[in-house]
Amino acid sequence: MVRKLKSALDPAAQRLVDGLLASPVPGPETGTPEDARRAFRDGRRAFAPAPPEVARVQDLPATPDRPAMRLYRPWGTTDREVLPVFLFFHSGGWVSGDLETHDNACRSIANAGRCAVVAVDYALAPERPFPAAIEDAQVAYHHVTAAADELLIDPRRIAVGGDSAGANIAAVLALILRDEGRPQPCGQILIYPATDFAARTASRAEFETGPTLNVAALEWFAGQYLPNPALATDWRASPLRAASHADLPPALVVTCGHDPLRDEGIAYADRLEAAGVPVRRRHFPGQIHGFLTMGGIMPETTILIGEIAAELQRAFANWRDDDWGDRAS
Repeated sequence: MVRKLKSALDPAAQRLVDGLLASPVPGPETGTPEDARRAFRDGRRAFAPAPPEVARVQDLPATPDRPAMRLYRPWGTTDREVLPVFLFFHSGGWVSGDLETHDNACRSIANAGRCAVVAVDYALAPERPFPAAIEDAQVAYHHVTAAADELLIDPRRIAVGGDSAGANIAAVLALILRDEGRPQPCGQILIYPATDFAARTASRAEFETGPTLNVAALEWFAGQYLPNPALATDWRASPLRAASHADLPPALVVTCGHDPLRDEGIAYADRLEAAGVPVRRRHFPGQIHGFLTMGGIMPETTILIGEIAAELQRAFANWRDDDWGDRAS
Protein backbone atom coordinates (compact mmCIF):
# COMPACT_ATOMS: atom_id res chain seq x y z
CA MET A 1 0.00 0.00 0.00
CA VAL A 2 1.20 3.52 -0.85
CA ARG A 3 0.76 6.45 1.52
CA LYS A 4 0.90 10.18 0.96
CA LEU A 5 4.06 12.00 2.05
CA LYS A 6 4.45 15.26 3.92
CA SER A 7 7.88 16.09 2.46
CA ALA A 8 8.44 17.09 -1.14
CA LEU A 9 8.91 14.46 -3.80
CA ASP A 10 10.62 15.12 -7.09
CA PRO A 11 7.82 16.06 -9.54
CA ALA A 12 8.34 12.95 -11.67
CA ALA A 13 8.42 10.75 -8.59
CA GLN A 14 5.23 12.45 -7.37
CA ARG A 15 3.47 11.58 -10.62
CA LEU A 16 4.50 7.94 -10.22
CA VAL A 17 3.32 7.86 -6.61
CA ASP A 18 0.03 9.52 -7.57
CA GLY A 19 -0.47 6.79 -10.16
CA LEU A 20 0.18 4.11 -7.57
CA LEU A 21 -2.27 5.75 -5.18
CA ALA A 22 -4.91 5.77 -7.90
CA SER A 23 -4.22 2.20 -9.05
CA PRO A 24 -2.40 0.28 -6.30
CA VAL A 25 -0.07 -2.52 -7.40
CA PRO A 26 0.30 -5.55 -5.09
CA GLY A 27 3.72 -5.74 -3.47
CA PRO A 28 6.03 -8.76 -3.76
CA GLU A 29 5.06 -9.86 -0.26
CA THR A 30 1.56 -10.69 -1.50
CA GLY A 31 2.58 -13.34 -4.03
CA THR A 32 5.18 -15.87 -5.09
CA PRO A 33 8.79 -15.28 -6.18
CA GLU A 34 7.69 -15.76 -9.79
CA ASP A 35 4.99 -13.12 -9.32
CA ALA A 36 7.62 -10.76 -7.92
CA ARG A 37 9.96 -11.42 -10.85
CA ARG A 38 7.23 -10.81 -13.39
CA ALA A 39 6.18 -7.55 -11.75
CA PHE A 40 9.78 -6.38 -11.48
CA ARG A 41 10.46 -7.11 -15.16
CA ASP A 42 7.25 -5.38 -16.22
CA GLY A 43 8.02 -2.32 -14.11
CA ARG A 44 11.55 -1.95 -15.42
CA ARG A 45 10.27 -2.27 -18.98
CA ALA A 46 7.52 0.29 -18.44
CA PHE A 47 9.82 2.91 -16.89
CA ALA A 48 12.88 2.54 -19.15
CA PRO A 49 13.77 4.90 -22.00
CA ALA A 50 14.74 3.66 -25.44
CA PRO A 51 17.94 1.62 -25.09
CA PRO A 52 21.04 3.61 -26.07
CA GLU A 53 23.35 2.22 -28.70
CA VAL A 54 26.67 0.81 -27.55
CA ALA A 55 29.63 -0.46 -29.55
CA ARG A 56 29.14 -4.08 -28.56
CA VAL A 57 27.10 -6.35 -26.32
CA GLN A 58 28.55 -9.80 -25.66
CA ASP A 59 26.77 -12.47 -23.65
CA LEU A 60 29.05 -14.69 -21.59
CA PRO A 61 27.04 -17.88 -21.03
CA ALA A 62 26.86 -19.59 -17.68
CA THR A 63 29.03 -22.63 -17.09
CA PRO A 64 28.84 -25.19 -14.28
CA ASP A 65 31.42 -23.04 -12.49
CA ARG A 66 30.20 -19.49 -13.01
CA PRO A 67 27.05 -17.39 -13.59
CA ALA A 68 26.04 -15.85 -16.89
CA MET A 69 27.35 -12.36 -17.52
CA ARG A 70 26.94 -9.67 -20.16
CA LEU A 71 29.73 -7.41 -21.40
CA TYR A 72 29.00 -3.92 -22.75
CA ARG A 73 31.55 -1.84 -24.63
CA PRO A 74 30.73 1.87 -24.96
CA TRP A 75 29.77 3.65 -28.13
CA GLY A 76 32.75 5.02 -30.03
CA THR A 77 35.22 2.35 -28.94
CA THR A 78 36.63 -0.51 -30.98
CA ASP A 79 37.05 -4.18 -30.18
CA ARG A 80 40.81 -3.60 -30.02
CA GLU A 81 40.74 -1.11 -27.14
CA VAL A 82 41.57 -2.30 -23.64
CA LEU A 83 39.05 -0.67 -21.31
CA PRO A 84 38.57 -0.25 -17.58
CA VAL A 85 35.58 -2.23 -16.33
CA PHE A 86 32.65 -1.84 -13.96
CA LEU A 87 31.35 -5.14 -12.53
CA PHE A 88 27.64 -4.53 -11.92
CA PHE A 89 25.13 -6.37 -9.73
CA HIS A 90 21.43 -5.67 -10.28
CA SER A 91 18.69 -4.90 -7.78
CA GLY A 92 15.55 -6.96 -7.14
CA GLY A 93 15.66 -7.94 -3.49
CA TRP A 94 17.92 -10.95 -4.13
CA VAL A 95 14.78 -12.57 -5.64
CA SER A 96 14.11 -10.64 -8.86
CA GLY A 97 16.07 -9.02 -11.64
CA ASP A 98 18.33 -10.31 -14.38
CA LEU A 99 20.46 -9.18 -17.30
CA GLU A 100 17.40 -7.80 -19.11
CA THR A 101 15.95 -5.70 -16.29
CA HIS A 102 19.13 -3.61 -16.11
CA ASP A 103 20.22 -3.76 -19.75
CA ASN A 104 19.29 -0.12 -20.33
CA ALA A 105 21.10 1.10 -17.21
CA CYS A 106 24.25 -0.85 -18.08
CA ARG A 107 24.30 0.58 -21.60
CA SER A 108 23.93 4.11 -20.23
CA ILE A 109 26.67 3.63 -17.63
CA ALA A 110 29.06 2.17 -20.22
CA ASN A 111 28.57 5.12 -22.56
CA ALA A 112 28.71 7.79 -19.85
CA GLY A 113 31.63 6.19 -18.02
CA ARG A 114 33.63 5.38 -21.16
CA CYS A 115 34.27 1.93 -19.74
CA ALA A 116 33.24 -1.66 -20.21
CA VAL A 117 30.41 -2.87 -17.99
CA VAL A 118 30.02 -6.51 -17.02
CA ALA A 119 26.59 -7.31 -15.58
CA VAL A 120 26.32 -10.47 -13.47
CA ASP A 121 23.28 -12.77 -13.54
CA TYR A 122 23.83 -13.99 -10.00
CA ALA A 123 21.88 -16.69 -8.13
CA LEU A 124 18.39 -15.72 -6.99
CA ALA A 125 16.55 -16.74 -3.84
CA PRO A 126 14.67 -18.69 -2.67
CA GLU A 127 15.83 -21.39 -5.09
CA ARG A 128 19.45 -20.51 -4.31
CA PRO A 129 19.49 -18.55 -1.05
CA PHE A 130 22.32 -16.80 0.79
CA PRO A 131 25.26 -17.07 0.35
CA ALA A 132 24.88 -18.26 -3.28
CA ALA A 133 24.68 -14.71 -4.69
CA ILE A 134 27.85 -13.74 -2.81
CA GLU A 135 29.65 -16.83 -4.09
CA ASP A 136 28.58 -15.97 -7.65
CA ALA A 137 29.93 -12.45 -7.17
CA GLN A 138 33.32 -13.80 -6.13
CA VAL A 139 33.41 -16.18 -9.09
CA ALA A 140 32.42 -13.39 -11.49
CA TYR A 141 35.11 -11.06 -10.16
CA HIS A 142 37.82 -13.67 -10.45
CA HIS A 143 36.68 -14.70 -13.94
CA VAL A 144 36.64 -11.14 -15.25
CA THR A 145 40.13 -10.45 -13.93
CA ALA A 146 41.50 -13.81 -15.13
CA ALA A 147 39.94 -13.47 -18.60
CA ALA A 148 40.97 -9.83 -19.02
CA ASP A 149 43.08 -10.43 -22.13
CA GLU A 150 40.25 -12.28 -23.84
CA LEU A 151 37.68 -9.65 -22.84
CA LEU A 152 40.02 -6.72 -23.67
CA ILE A 153 39.65 -5.14 -20.25
CA ASP A 154 42.22 -3.84 -17.77
CA PRO A 155 42.03 -6.04 -14.65
CA ARG A 156 43.88 -3.41 -12.62
CA ARG A 157 41.13 -0.88 -13.25
CA ILE A 158 38.02 -2.73 -12.12
CA ALA A 159 35.28 -1.14 -10.02
CA VAL A 160 32.34 -2.97 -8.45
CA GLY A 161 28.85 -1.79 -7.66
CA GLY A 162 25.14 -2.11 -8.06
CA ASP A 163 21.78 -0.85 -6.91
CA SER A 164 19.93 -1.90 -3.74
CA ALA A 165 20.45 -5.67 -3.31
CA GLY A 166 23.19 -5.44 -5.94
CA ALA A 167 24.94 -2.73 -3.93
CA ASN A 168 24.75 -5.04 -0.92
CA ILE A 169 26.48 -7.78 -2.91
CA ALA A 170 29.16 -5.38 -4.18
CA ALA A 171 29.89 -4.08 -0.68
CA VAL A 172 30.22 -7.62 0.67
CA LEU A 173 32.46 -8.58 -2.25
CA ALA A 174 34.85 -5.73 -1.45
CA LEU A 175 35.01 -6.87 2.19
CA ILE A 176 35.72 -10.48 1.20
CA LEU A 177 38.46 -9.52 -1.26
CA ARG A 178 40.13 -7.40 1.41
CA ASP A 179 39.95 -10.17 4.00
CA GLU A 180 41.34 -12.73 1.56
CA GLY A 181 44.23 -10.46 0.59
CA ARG A 182 43.10 -10.50 -3.04
CA PRO A 183 43.61 -7.62 -5.49
CA GLN A 184 41.04 -4.99 -4.60
CA PRO A 185 38.72 -3.08 -6.91
CA CYS A 186 39.70 0.53 -7.50
CA GLY A 187 36.24 1.74 -6.49
CA GLN A 188 32.78 0.75 -5.30
CA ILE A 189 29.52 2.31 -6.49
CA LEU A 190 26.77 1.72 -3.94
CA ILE A 191 23.38 2.95 -5.18
CA TYR A 192 20.77 3.11 -2.38
CA PRO A 193 22.42 0.09 -0.75
CA ALA A 194 20.83 -2.41 1.62
CA THR A 195 23.46 -2.75 4.34
CA ASP A 196 21.74 -4.19 7.43
CA PHE A 197 18.98 -6.79 7.47
CA ALA A 198 18.49 -6.18 11.20
CA ALA A 199 18.20 -2.39 10.86
CA ARG A 200 15.61 -0.51 12.88
CA THR A 201 16.12 2.93 11.42
CA ALA A 202 14.11 6.13 11.33
CA SER A 203 13.76 5.85 7.55
CA ARG A 204 12.30 2.35 7.82
CA ALA A 205 9.75 3.71 10.28
CA GLU A 206 9.05 6.84 8.23
CA PHE A 207 8.52 4.90 4.99
CA GLU A 208 7.05 1.75 6.47
CA THR A 209 4.31 1.78 3.83
CA GLY A 210 6.19 3.28 0.93
CA PRO A 211 5.93 5.34 -1.23
CA THR A 212 7.26 2.49 -3.40
CA LEU A 213 9.49 0.06 -1.50
CA ASN A 214 7.97 -0.71 1.91
CA VAL A 215 9.01 -2.57 5.04
CA ALA A 216 6.67 -5.51 4.38
CA ALA A 217 8.48 -6.10 1.08
CA LEU A 218 11.89 -5.78 2.78
CA GLU A 219 10.90 -8.40 5.34
CA TRP A 220 9.59 -10.71 2.60
CA PHE A 221 12.83 -10.36 0.62
CA ALA A 222 14.82 -11.15 3.77
CA GLY A 223 12.73 -14.26 4.34
CA GLN A 224 13.40 -15.46 0.81
CA TYR A 225 17.14 -14.69 0.84
CA LEU A 226 18.18 -15.77 4.33
CA PRO A 227 17.57 -19.46 5.08
CA ASN A 228 17.88 -18.69 8.79
CA PRO A 229 16.73 -15.39 10.39
CA ALA A 230 19.86 -15.43 12.57
CA LEU A 231 21.88 -14.71 9.42
CA ALA A 232 20.54 -11.15 9.45
CA THR A 233 23.51 -10.18 11.61
CA ASP A 234 26.10 -12.04 9.49
CA TRP A 235 28.30 -9.38 7.88
CA ARG A 236 28.19 -11.27 4.57
CA ALA A 237 24.47 -10.45 4.51
CA SER A 238 24.66 -7.15 6.40
CA PRO A 239 27.96 -5.44 5.48
CA LEU A 240 27.31 -2.63 7.95
CA ARG A 241 28.00 -5.22 10.66
CA ALA A 242 31.51 -6.11 9.47
CA ALA A 243 34.12 -5.89 12.22
CA SER A 244 36.21 -3.43 10.20
CA HIS A 245 35.62 -1.19 7.20
CA ALA A 246 39.23 -0.09 6.85
CA ASP A 247 41.32 -0.62 3.71
CA LEU A 248 38.36 -0.76 1.35
CA PRO A 249 38.10 0.90 -2.08
CA PRO A 250 36.89 4.50 -2.40
CA ALA A 251 33.11 4.61 -2.54
CA LEU A 252 30.25 6.55 -4.05
CA VAL A 253 27.20 6.08 -1.83
CA VAL A 254 23.87 7.19 -3.31
CA THR A 255 20.80 7.64 -1.11
CA CYS A 256 17.21 8.77 -1.71
CA GLY A 257 15.10 10.93 0.57
CA HIS A 258 11.95 8.80 0.26
CA ASP A 259 13.44 5.36 0.77
CA PRO A 260 13.29 3.02 3.78
CA LEU A 261 16.93 2.09 3.04
CA ARG A 262 18.08 5.71 3.23
CA ASP A 263 19.49 5.65 6.76
CA GLU A 264 21.43 2.40 6.41
CA GLY A 265 23.04 3.79 3.26
CA ILE A 266 24.04 6.91 5.18
CA ALA A 267 25.27 4.73 8.06
CA TYR A 268 27.44 2.71 5.68
CA ALA A 269 28.98 5.87 4.25
CA ASP A 270 29.63 7.05 7.82
CA ARG A 271 31.27 3.74 8.72
CA LEU A 272 33.53 3.79 5.66
CA GLU A 273 34.51 7.39 6.28
CA ALA A 274 35.28 6.72 9.95
CA ALA A 275 37.57 3.89 8.83
CA GLY A 276 39.52 6.23 6.56
CA VAL A 277 37.95 5.19 3.26
CA PRO A 278 37.42 8.04 0.76
CA VAL A 279 33.65 8.47 0.33
CA ARG A 280 31.60 10.63 -1.99
CA ARG A 281 27.97 10.99 -1.00
CA ARG A 282 25.17 11.84 -3.40
CA HIS A 283 21.77 12.32 -1.82
CA PHE A 284 18.63 12.80 -3.92
CA PRO A 285 16.19 14.31 -1.39
CA GLY A 286 13.11 14.08 -3.59
CA GLN A 287 13.70 10.62 -4.98
CA ILE A 288 12.30 7.16 -4.40
CA HIS A 289 13.99 3.79 -4.24
CA GLY A 290 14.74 2.24 -7.63
CA PHE A 291 15.03 5.29 -9.85
CA LEU A 292 18.22 4.10 -11.60
CA THR A 293 15.99 1.98 -13.84
CA MET A 294 13.27 4.61 -14.31
CA GLY A 295 15.01 6.80 -16.87
CA GLY A 296 11.97 6.87 -19.12
CA ILE A 297 9.98 8.84 -16.54
CA MET A 298 12.61 10.28 -14.15
CA PRO A 299 14.83 13.10 -15.45
CA GLU A 300 17.05 12.72 -12.37
CA THR A 301 18.09 9.27 -13.59
CA THR A 302 20.30 11.05 -16.13
CA ILE A 303 21.94 12.99 -13.29
CA LEU A 304 22.49 9.75 -11.37
CA ILE A 305 24.11 8.11 -14.41
CA GLY A 306 26.40 11.13 -14.68
CA GLU A 307 27.38 10.84 -11.02
CA ILE A 308 28.17 7.14 -11.45
CA ALA A 309 30.22 7.85 -14.57
CA ALA A 310 32.18 10.63 -12.88
CA GLU A 311 32.99 8.42 -9.90
CA LEU A 312 34.09 5.59 -12.19
CA GLN A 313 36.41 7.94 -14.04
CA ARG A 314 37.86 9.14 -10.72
CA ALA A 315 38.37 5.56 -9.56
CA PHE A 316 40.09 4.53 -12.79
CA ALA A 317 42.29 7.64 -12.76
CA ASN A 318 43.18 7.14 -9.10
CA TRP A 319 44.52 3.70 -9.87
CA ARG A 320 46.82 5.23 -12.46
CA ASP A 321 47.98 7.68 -9.78
CA ASP A 322 48.93 4.58 -7.76
CA ASP A 323 46.38 5.24 -5.00
CA TRP A 324 45.40 1.60 -5.22
CA GLY A 325 48.09 0.16 -7.46
CA ASP A 326 50.06 -1.42 -4.63
CA ARG A 327 46.97 -3.37 -3.61
CA ALA A 328 46.67 -4.83 -7.10
CA SER A 329 50.32 -5.82 -7.40
